[in-house]
Amino acid sequence: MEKTRKSADRLFLFLFAILILFGLVMLVSASAPVGYAKFGDTYFFIKKQLLFGLLPGLFLFIILGNTRYIVLQKFTGLIYLFSLVLLTLVFIPGIGLVINGSRSWVQLAGFSFQPSEFVKLAVICMLAKLLSEHKDLRDWKNGLMPVLAMILPAALLIAAQPDVGTLSILIVIIFGMLYLANTPKIYLALLGLVGIIAFFVLLWAAPYRVQRLTTFLHPELDPQDVGYQINQAYLAVGSGGFWGMGLGHSRQKFQYLPEVQADSIFAVIAEEMGLLITAGLVILIVVITLRGFKIAKGMPDQFGRLLGAGIMIWFVWQSFLNIGTIIGLLPLTGVPLPFISHGGSAFMIGLASIGIMASLSKESKIN
Repeated sequence: MEKTRKSADRLFLFLFAILILFGLVMLVSASAPVGYAKFGDTYFFIKKQLLFGLLPGLFLFIILGNTRYIVLQKFTGLIYLFSLVLLTLVFIPGIGLVINGSRSWVQLAGFSFQPSEFVKLAVICMLAKLLSEHKDLRDWKNGLMPVLAMILPAALLIAAQPDVGTLSILIVIIFGMLYLANTPKIYLALLGLVGIIAFFVLLWAAPYRVQRLTTFLHPELDPQDVGYQINQAYLAVGSGGFWGMGLGHSRQKFQYLPEVQADSIFAVIAEEMGLLITAGLVILIVVITLRGFKIAKGMPDQFGRLLGAGIMIWFVWQSFLNIGTIIGLLPLTGVPLPFISHGGSAFMIGLASIGIMASLSKESKIN
């Protein structure tokens, strides 16, 4: 007779509920001016977030949260194959959309979707399965290379879009999971060298990326063009001070700071809520991550451990990648802040991943 599973980790879910509610409130505030200016509706972006992100995301959260992760392991191959098909669709004229120079969207039957969000989760599932089945990663020919060969198509398709931000997230996930699977450090070093070479190839292939990198180092040299978003983000963050200007009182969101509803939303948070609340948000992200890793560590098998760890690596790296670009620690990548920035695809898949974590926590040896 099957042993009754315990309930999902309440602390983990409670912390995520706080993050999601905070994100929805800040999205309402940050997106109101641009929503009214572009669409005549102050609540345009929050409506889309609720309708195309939260509602389908909650459905996936409930389904995956009540499905044993072992079942997910059985269907990992199909999930990964489906993700590659979605990635391929972005290159088909009439289906793929080009937004901000990147062919990252698919439009079908009037609905748009960003396949790369689904691919992140699919790659994590696939890596967890492969790394748990290939026990000896010291054998690079029969252990490591087959794993990398399976993941390579996803990375190449994302690089071809091109979506450097998503590619960087994917690379960090892959390295993190390989490290946790006890891949020899010499192999990780060699892969890192290959990654550096590929980075310079991407810079050489698209000169605008060199311009972005140069502007990141010296944003004051180009305040009206490439450096405009960075400089306006600095103004927003600096204007917030310790206490902030108050919810709804940002100045930069009124058509000064680009993409306030998306990858620049952290700047609006800093301006309105100040250093105190912003630091609290960062601490919340760290605490959620630590709790998630604790859940992963307590799993009874390698697949569960790597699956949970991969999801949390994704969450924390993308969070700090977004924050790092806004405060000037990293070049702009256009990566959204998880569960806060506008984006139905990202929100939906994010909630699906939390559903998986909830399922994992039911079988994790965690206090």
